Amino acid sequence: MLAILKKEFNGFLNSLIAYIVIGVFLVAIGMFMWVFPETNVLDYGFADMQTLFNMAPWLFLFLIPAITMRTFAEEKREGTIELLLTKPITDLQLILGKYTAALLLALFALVPTLLYYYSVYALGNPAGNIDSAAVVGSYLGLVFLAGVFCAIGVFASSVSDNQIISFVIAVFLCYIFYMGFDLIATLPMWGNYSYQVSQLGIAYHYSSISKGLIDSRDVLYFISVIAFMVLSTKLVLKSRKW
Repeated sequence: MLAILKKEFNGFLNSLIAYIVIGVFLVAIGMFMWVFPETNVLDYGFADMQTLFNMAPWLFLFLIPAITMRTFAEEKREGTIELLLTKPITDLQLILGKYTAALLLALFALVPTLLYYYSVYALGNPAGNIDSAAVVGSYLGLVFLAGVFCAIGVFASSVSDNQIISFVIAVFLCYIFYMGFDLIATLPMWGNYSYQVSQLGIAYHYSSISKGLIDSRDVLYFISVIAFMVLSTKLVLKSRKW
């Protein structure tokens, strides 16, 4: 598994897509936090990073599928997937190696945003006037969110040998898991159960954990969705229909 992880991560770093994805993410977040008049911290007047944590999920919605779309699709297109499957590793180890590499790259993109935290921390009146506990909780929420989106992206890459199709499937599934259940919950057919339906979506649990309160139910939800998508990918690989 570690060999697969190292190979995949080095593959990401040796490709232009990784740097484009990280660059687009950081530039977009920077623009929202410091430039655009409706969202920038300087005009908002409060020392917080809510802009980052509100916008990051929507950027991840497109950028993480761009990272993961090549994980299995490229292997199948180049005909190297058969060679990988003959190696002395299990399907699960192969999936986890590729998944972990994609997740590490997504988390790597978050590291420079710590500079934004330091900037907001220093700009506070007085300095340090920021809810650090909420910031930590929000970062943890982004880590779990990235974990789920990467798992969905790897699954989407396993069902097609076309990277563009894998990208589109991943974006669609990420959106459904993130906001789809909230939209479904607004339908009148659910009646008093609309709240329970909304709890099936990522947005509910991401919002909860971003408040700085680490609830085991939220953590279990994210882990369960990741496990479900990883096992679904394993089933696709097991079918070996390519």
